[in-house]
Amino acid sequence: MTISEEKVVSLSYTLVVDGDIIETVKEDKPMQFIYGLGYLLPAFEEKLQGKKAGDDFSFTLSPSEGYGEVDPSAVVELSKDIFKVNGSIEDGLLVKDKIVPMQDSQGNRLNGVIEEISDNTVKMNFNHPLAGCALNFSGKVVNIRQATEKELTDGLYGERAASSCGSGGCEGCSGCS
Repeated sequence: MTISEEKVVSLSYTLVVDGDIIETVKEDKPMQFIYGLGYLLPAFEEKLQGKKAGDDFSFTLSPSEGYGEVDPSAVVELSKDIFKVNGSIEDGLLVKDKIVPMQDSQGNRLNGVIEEISDNTVKMNFNHPLAGCALNFSGKVVNIRQATEKELTDGLYGERAASSCGSGGCEGCSGCS
């Protein structure tokens, strides 16, 4: 069986960015996703298409194939007042390099990294931590099987997204320098 639409794919891999290992997924606890349903970066899936269980892989995704280039307009100065709850800012909330979950004016959730704190403002970066980075993946296809109808409807484990760097996860990842 080869990797193609509606197959459950299990992978082990290592992600290296700028010479640093960002993520390792071992063969005994592989990442699983349903191919072709948009859980992962499209270019990541494309590089795996046609591979078989047991095949090794190694490829690099350019920033445009990954999380895009760094967008200067995604770095913004915000008033400290927006961080107040009941008139005060929670202790430990405003700390340089801390990731703070936020919401835009349309209700979309996004994470911002605090870059700078001044008397009245907080400079936050809303770029993905891996924006501007080349993503170097190497690994192995552990298993491939046909997805069940329930998995195609509900996703694996009743979830609609994989959690890995390949998917846009990367919570707590240091990003690129």
